[in-house]
Amino acid sequence: MSNMWKVLIVVVAFSMVCAAGCAKKGVEPIEEVTPPEPQVTQPVVPEPQPVMPQVEQEVTQAVIPSLEEEISAFEMRDIYFDFDKFNLKPEAKLVLSEKAAFLNAHPEISIRIEGHCDERGTAEYNLALGDRRAKSALDYLVFLGINPTRVSSISYGEERPVDPGHNEEAWSKNRRVHFDVQGI
Repeated sequence: MSNMWKVLIVVVAFSMVCAAGCAKKGVEPIEEVTPPEPQVTQPVVPEPQPVMPQVEQEVTQAVIPSLEEEISAFEMRDIYFDFDKFNLKPEAKLVLSEKAAFLNAHPEISIRIEGHCDERGTAEYNLALGDRRAKSALDYLVFLGINPTRVSSISYGEERPVDPGHNEEAWSKNRRVHFDVQGI
């Protein structure tokens, strides 16, 4: 017999011994496990909270300025000019844009624009320069959409200085346009 046949016989015999030697174990039946029934619970609904707690309401009310405070802030903000000039600087245009927003928010308000100058120059010249300054501010507000019937202008020239000094610091404060609320 060839070696191959011998190996095959040994393998078959070994397989038979192994198969016969293993006792068959009985298979236990599988118990059927049922999942627990889902429990239906009522969702927990939190108590409704006020939209804005009382403390926040007080803070918000304190932050919102009254119309009187808004008018005061409006009137306190002047625009300034260089010596012997009436053209609007970029910062003056920004202030006028803010004033236009205020006027658009309060259509019941009318204003008077007051042109002022420093003490240098003749009274007649300063009245004319103050008028040109007031008119340049008025024209810009109209350009921004403010109805011209709500805006008037006047020139005080050098008659109403903010700073009575006789130096450049005082003069620069006096070269201005002031805004006065007229009608509410």
